[in-house]
Amino acid sequence: MSDVSVSLGANKYGKAENRVVRVVRDTARHEITDLNVTSQLRGAALVDSYLKGDNALVVATDTQKNTIFAFAKEHGIPSPEQFLLTLAEHFVRGFDWIEGGLWQAEQFEWERILVGGEPHDHSFVRKGQGTRLATVQVLDAATHVTGGIKDLIVLKSTGSEFSGFPRDKYTTLAETDDRVMATSVTARWRYLPEAVEVGIDYNRLYAEVQEVLLATFATVHSLALQQTLWEMGKATIEARPELAEVRFAMPNKHHFLYDLSPFGLDNPGEVFYAADRPYGLIEGTVVRDGVPPAPDAWLDVPTS
Repeated sequence: MSDVSVSLGANKYGKAENRVVRVVRDTARHEITDLNVTSQLRGAALVDSYLKGDNALVVATDTQKNTIFAFAKEHGIPSPEQFLLTLAEHFVRGFDWIEGGLWQAEQFEWERILVGGEPHDHSFVRKGQGTRLATVQVLDAATHVTGGIKDLIVLKSTGSEFSGFPRDKYTTLAETDDRVMATSVTARWRYLPEAVEVGIDYNRLYAEVQEVLLATFATVHSLALQQTLWEMGKATIEARPELAEVRFAMPNKHHFLYDLSPFGLDNPGEVFYAADRPYGLIEGTVVRDGVPPAPDAWLDVPTS
């Protein structure tokens, strides 16, 4: 065993899942932004913190946490993407030995409670249409920004079919020309670097992309969830010139027609059993033609 040799591979460290709630109360009508922020740093000079326990260059995870909360006050949170870009610039420029890192955010959205039909100034209820995502990746002196959404649960009660697949002795699934199709969409999109440099209205873009995703899911007559994924990505790329690619993970939330014949009842596509597992998992990427790939943008970024 004395001949065994090992070395330290890829590494990063930081403070995960900092729940930051920023309330803007400049007027009687308050605004609220609710983020879950993770900060992780990289640098070749950090190797001794692993190999020798030397913390001389370790920007403490507690320091990263405090910076996140202080920046929420000092800089505000115009968008999760811009907030992460501000954090990234601070850590990479402020500490010479920090070469890059990965900063991630989830945004939990709130809407105003209606009182007598009017939006209340300072009372909110959580929205349920998905969780906004953002990442900033700094690697080899390049900055990559992505946005996204997860847990966008959608269902169509018709306008979907599935047939023409190969059959063998293990195939029991019946073909159908009318089925319930449901999924929980995770979509992450990469912004073109030149668009980031010029400046992007990230909030407006996010709202428009979500609208495009939902409208496309609703209106495309689906022959398979794969086809729906493609059409959703294609429509998103076509709608926003700032986007280089969109990556999807879409589980097929199966709805099986329940057999009511033992009870003497017909079931013409009205009563279904919603199965939670196992489930089909469809993944795919839609890329704008002519755009160079950027694998570093996706390093360690969750797929779902």
